Amino acid sequence: MKKKSSKSVASVKRKQTVSSKSENFGGNTIKKSKESKYFEAIGRRKRAIARVRIFAVSPSESIESGNFIINGKNYKEYFPTTILQQIIELPFTKLKSENRFNGTVKVSGGGIAGQAEAVRHGVSRALILFDVNFRKKLKKAGYLKRDPREKERRKFGLKKARKAPQWSKR
Repeated sequence: MKKKSSKSVASVKRKQTVSSKSENFGGNTIKKSKESKYFEAIGRRKRAIARVRIFAVSPSESIESGNFIINGKNYKEYFPTTILQQIIELPFTKLKSENRFNGTVKVSGGGIAGQAEAVRHGVSRALILFDVNFRKKLKKAGYLKRDPREKERRKFGLKKARKAPQWSKR
């Protein structure tokens, strides 16, 4: 029986394909070359977890042209509101590098806002693997800190975490 190798939280890998092929994700086609290097990182927020892979590409295939896939859909389809789309684009706009990257994301758990912030956290971590000099700007903006706020657990005798039932004198 083979031992499973432990996977680090953030890693750099090379993906080998036999020949150049194109993958179709919800109407968007991403072309993969014989060897495409990607930078992978995990982002978290509340109960949401996002596995992010970013690729350094030419401007015609970048996030600016809409080639950022989340769970098989374009990020503008997956996150329909402009606020959530901007949350995902923030690390790229902070570094003025919207036209240099595209990526794929697998996100699960939590709600839609938590997922968007988990993707932002993962993208920020992956960008640091691409270039360590990005760390200063991203850290100053607060995109590298994992927001620790989560829903508090419900206690017995209470209706919610802190909400008590109505008190009656008699």
